[in-house]
Amino acid sequence: MISSSLKNQTKHLSFTALAVLMAVFAVLSANVSAQTVEEPSNQINAESKDTPDFRVEKIPVAGGAEIITIFARKDNFGDGMRDGAAEIPLLSVMRDTLGDDRPENDRLRYVWVHSYTRASFWQKAAAFVPGLYMRTTNKKDIGTAPPPHVVDMNSNHNGVWGQVLWVVFKKIILGEMGVGPKASALQYRQNRQDYRRTSVAKALTVLSLFESVAGEKLLSDDESKDIQAKLWLTDKTFGAMMPDEELNRVYDTEIVRKRDSRGHNWELLRQYSEAQGLYFEPMEMPDGTARHATVWIAAEDLAENKGRKYDRRFLNIKDPWNDPKLANWKGYTQVKWFDDDGRVVESNAANAKPKTLIPLALYGLDNPKIPTILVDFRDTRNAKRREMSKRVLTDLSNTVISLSPFGSIPLFLGKFVYDLVTGRRGIDMNQASRIRSYAQLKMLLSLDATLDAHFRDEIADRLEKVSLNPLENDLAVEADIARKQYGNLVEYAKKSDGLPALIDRDRRTEMVKLAHSKKTRAVFTAARFLSFGLYEHRETTTPELFARLDMRRQLNYHERVLNEIAFRSAKPEIDSDISALRRSLQFVAEHGEAANEKTARSLSKIFSLTDDEDLRLKCLAGLFRIDDSAAKNYLLAIYKDPNVAERWRNIGANYLKQALIDGRKISARDAAAIAGMTGVAGN
Repeated sequence: MISSSLKNQTKHLSFTALAVLMAVFAVLSANVSAQTVEEPSNQINAESKDTPDFRVEKIPVAGGAEIITIFARKDNFGDGMRDGAAEIPLLSVMRDTLGDDRPENDRLRYVWVHSYTRASFWQKAAAFVPGLYMRTTNKKDIGTAPPPHVVDMNSNHNGVWGQVLWVVFKKIILGEMGVGPKASALQYRQNRQDYRRTSVAKALTVLSLFESVAGEKLLSDDESKDIQAKLWLTDKTFGAMMPDEELNRVYDTEIVRKRDSRGHNWELLRQYSEAQGLYFEPMEMPDGTARHATVWIAAEDLAENKGRKYDRRFLNIKDPWNDPKLANWKGYTQVKWFDDDGRVVESNAANAKPKTLIPLALYGLDNPKIPTILVDFRDTRNAKRREMSKRVLTDLSNTVISLSPFGSIPLFLGKFVYDLVTGRRGIDMNQASRIRSYAQLKMLLSLDATLDAHFRDEIADRLEKVSLNPLENDLAVEADIARKQYGNLVEYAKKSDGLPALIDRDRRTEMVKLAHSKKTRAVFTAARFLSFGLYEHRETTTPELFARLDMRRQLNYHERVLNEIAFRSAKPEIDSDISALRRSLQFVAEHGEAANEKTARSLSKIFSLTDDEDLRLKCLAGLFRIDDSAAKNYLLAIYKDPNVAERWRNIGANYLKQALIDGRKISARDAAAIAGMTGVAGN
């Protein structure tokens, strides 16, 4: 069997060599997308707003956009730094404003995490090596190129098409390669995806902290929630296609899930730690939440508990009571005072007793089912093995075994059962959520000035030893990378062929929907797919198209307001922002011809929920204005409803009559019904 396989590989040697080159080109070139640009820019001025833990800066960009950047204002980011040098740019967001002050036509586009950078040549080379689960080197030369974005807020099909192309490439080309080339290509892709996931997790951490900041912010709470929802969807196959009005629901669902997981893991870890005579301490973020916790042991307790029975369930560390390493501990310790009930108190409190605490392990609390050990202060290999478990299983099943539900049913079922058991039975091996926890912890070390500096350095040093990804950089290096990349982004925004040109291209792509029918757009999509993304149709900007783009964005904004209120509200005039609702209803009543069926359904629902006469009038006017047969069907249903007061039914009948006269879109059945009740024939 092996001999036959070797002969087949020799026979196709030239094809394999070509395929390897294509694989390397495909995965390397994926890092360089979306940075080619065109057109003009003027001088940039910065506007800043100060908040307790962050500085937020807005930089206007020529052509009608702005870059909003969140800076950390702590002074614990590097040795010897003073004053403004300690400030770090964490995250930037580009908002396309179309050059005016009207928020309704604004659109968020790119999100940059400034520590996220393109890998160096040697980092990429290391990332191709199968089985190399460690960092090798840092990126030293940042260059002058703008940083890569971690997410594009524009809902599109690019991500889906990219995944489809990868599956085709993997099955047709990689499937014909030997284990070595295939393993290298898959290894690099996995490293690149994991590196991006860590940056997404950092962005989510920054934004969740930013939400808790009081005072004026240049990024609204709604915008912050939208970005977080979009970031959470980056790993979902069809996440990029999620409609904007669904983002609030995605955010709310994810927040509840994380809060439940965090609370569950907090209590689980606390109970099991205290049951073993250990000390549980949550590590609070600046916003008051705790995503991580440390478990300590008191040096004074070691002698009296020697020989004590130890249960490692959920703690996943070896017995501390019979460990000679702890009896002669030379590492980090921390002295705290406790009262008679074992509560932490100030050193000058009555009956306060000092205890020397030794850190045993640090855990992530955001993971589903169980707390996950991230740092074992006595055995770095413990956390490393657990971190590697998912990667090793994935790599072996994808390359050596080529595991699939159809070709290897017993092995596939075995892996499925293993994943199920480790997830449900309190074993933190094979946990995909580890990457996010490590990224959050690195961000915590950067932002939390309350942590003892020596303890922070101890954690950071151990984190670097646990890291699996050759594409990542040291925590200390990331601060310098962030500053340099932010500077590159600012320079990129000033260039005539930089960010303003990219904005212009994005707008011209957005205009395609306004200028062409669905059938024509389908042809453009097919052309883009067949050309592997090399061709993308864009419109030529004209004053008319620009005005239509402005109007379309405003309509999208007001449709979203109406759809969200219709979904959430029980009584719109009581539990909703009534002024925002009136504005959106008025806009649709005046400019809503192109509104969709979902908006028509929302208007019908709001009409049935509210008792406010003005709101009801605007709902009926909006249903008349929307040039869609579904809107007239909802209007007809209101007219036919015997529970609706006669006044409203008469207004609806008049609108239906006028719609028939004007020749608006109405189904044949509804047109016949309207003609029968009004005696008017349509055009």
